[in-house]
Amino acid sequence: MFPEYRDQIAQLKLADLNFVRLYEKHNALDQTIRHMEAHIEPGTHEEIEQLKKEKLLIKDALYNILKKADTIKD
Repeated sequence: MFPEYRDQIAQLKLADLNFVRLYEKHNALDQTIRHMEAHIEPGTHEEIEQLKKEKLLIKDALYNILKKADTIKD
């Protein structure tokens, strides 16, 4: 996720607890979705779609934090 922001992600993971919380939540949702789609964990189509929407909102929030950090850096 966001390979162009690799350096900023590493810095924010050390300095911004909110970023860390969102980043970890995004990764946990991603894993849950993959497990549900692979039928490793139970989940209905509707549950999977809801988790995907939540994951996308978190990704947007992470991107906004990265853009803000990138602006501050410049």
